Amino acid sequence: MRAESVVVPFPRRGQGGLLDPARLAPSVRSLLYAFALLAAAVAAFLVARESALFAVDEVRVEGASAGVARDVRRALADVDGESLLAIDVGAAHRAVEAIPTVASASLDRAFPHTLRVTVVPERPVAVVRQGGAGYLVSSRGRVMAAIELRTRPRLARIWVPKGTALDVGSVVEGDLAAAVTAATPLAGTRFPRVVSVEATGRELTLHLRSGLEVRLGDARDVDLKLTIARRVLPLLQPGTVYLDVAVPERPVGGTSTLNSQVEVEPQTSTLP
Repeated sequence: MRAESVVVPFPRRGQGGLLDPARLAPSVRSLLYAFALLAAAVAAFLVARESALFAVDEVRVEGASAGVARDVRRALADVDGESLLAIDVGAAHRAVEAIPTVASASLDRAFPHTLRVTVVPERPVAVVRQGGAGYLVSSRGRVMAAIELRTRPRLARIWVPKGTALDVGSVVEGDLAAAVTAATPLAGTRFPRVVSVEATGRELTLHLRSGLEVRLGDARDVDLKLTIARRVLPLLQPGTVYLDVAVPERPVGGTSTLNSQVEVEPQTSTLP
């Protein structure tokens, strides 16, 4: 079969052997088409934004308890019926994270009619007592809610003077924050029941239900100190009134008699 030849035209070169830019530029007609398509897309977006085409009819909350989910929906009540395209996601995000029981959240438009909210709830670790009032505090030191005194009996109690600011939604500071740091690893563990946590300057002390004191020193390496304390507590002699683990490598048990201290050697066999 005989091959046919094809001649492909090539743009003429201008003076000096260069291609003529005018022949490579888009035509006026193609530009008009492009602008018309862009205008149509913008118009379609504006119509969808202002119409009920993508109106929100559900706020779906994931990762939270029923109570927290109710609070989230209440905080986002204004978006009901609003177009997903018109929602101010930044403002909605701030409204959700302002809820005292919410640590963080992410929002996602799930077209055509759902706003999906994924929540990381605050983790309660202690009850702060102030006179006859009680406040639930999270691991981040955030005041989650005012609660009845007898609720959450397994959480450690932290006593503070009446002048201490405890606004729901705020984050505690100073000695109270240090006490919350000490209480955080205790929540949900098998550590002996802690009645109260005391923070004085740089000294943290746990008061156990048995009457024993666990002295932690400062807030550094609290997890390690509590691990050592849990190993050592079963080894203490009768009459011991405190266990000092401020130096984790050298736990010391003491009695009420002055200068009566015994260094206790943790046994690896007591690991949980």
